[in-house]
Amino acid sequence: MVSLEDKLRLLVLYKKGLSLYMSRNFKEAYEYFSRCLQIDPNDGPSKVYLERCQEYINNPPPPDWDGVFEMKSK
Repeated sequence: MVSLEDKLRLLVLYKKGLSLYMSRNFKEAYEYFSRCLQIDPNDGPSKVYLERCQEYINNPPPPDWDGVFEMKSK
């Protein structure tokens, strides 16, 4: 069980990670989402953004990217 204090720390890290993600700083965002998962390994949103960061590190989005993730496969 994640304590309230840990949940609050996770939220701060998640918010920073999301900001970095939207700024196209995927490597640093990846680190923040990884830290979130160290606090709560079951945090679904952090898992999703961690995967998306990895995808964009390997295959950057186009210059006109608006933050929307487009699935390439099912």
